[in-house]
Amino acid sequence: MPHRAKEVFMKGEIIKEETSSVDSILASGPKNLTRKQKFIKEFKSISVILFAVLLFRSIFFEPFRIPSGSMIPTLMIGDFILVNKMAYGVKVPFSDWFWDPIYIGQKKNPKRGDVIVFKYPKDPSINYIKRVVAVPGDMVEIRNKNVYVNDKLIQTKDITNSAKGVEIATDMDDKFISRKFAYYNTTTGKRKHYTQLDTENYANTDLDRRKVPQGKFFVMGDNRDFSYDSRYWGYVPHEHIKGEAIFVWLSIIFPKFISGNNAKFRPHRIGNKIN
Repeated sequence: MPHRAKEVFMKGEIIKEETSSVDSILASGPKNLTRKQKFIKEFKSISVILFAVLLFRSIFFEPFRIPSGSMIPTLMIGDFILVNKMAYGVKVPFSDWFWDPIYIGQKKNPKRGDVIVFKYPKDPSINYIKRVVAVPGDMVEIRNKNVYVNDKLIQTKDITNSAKGVEIATDMDDKFISRKFAYYNTTTGKRKHYTQLDTENYANTDLDRRKVPQGKFFVMGDNRDFSYDSRYWGYVPHEHIKGEAIFVWLSIIFPKFISGNNAKFRPHRIGNKIN
């Protein structure tokens, strides 16, 4: 065999041997795994992803859906919101899922006007969302549906016939569409937000002047006549607070064929900051 031909032949053999080695490595790879090995590998990958998601929800942010109308007009039925879990201190991961949260470092108090998600004191398995009206040490009183904090009336301005009032009425859920509401621009603490009253609801919701105990908070819904809150069941302990509601990331009502509710999609609410 000529020298050049022999060289080409040898190079061909070398290439063939290297290719065979690569084929051997690939053959021992994922394609050759048993069904059990594949399942274990997939299970580990899914478990890591799931744990990371749960850890993120436990420490940083957690999504919730608004199922009732107690916070209308600030939050509508069908709003999907994001809650900042670190707003009042950093918690040990998962500690608030099974018992009272354990804080890393100093915890902070919510401010007047904050919208908070918390465990319902009478049944901690249920999450509630309300607005903080009075904080520890405050004197709170309600007379003729007017709320006083430290003997000062919470300021409201009637906007029922304004463009904003019409917008709120248009967004209203079917459950409340037949009610005659008056809408108000309200200032609670440093927060400017909206509240509403049913002009045909004359139920007595007066509250005698009282002091909010240390470590607890007086909360109310912005839909004043349709909110089950501190006026009825008392205060929210700090350890029951899960975080502060910060913005709406989706707003949609799915149709309920039994009750006759219509579907409603509110794209204009997406991204709204919760004041």
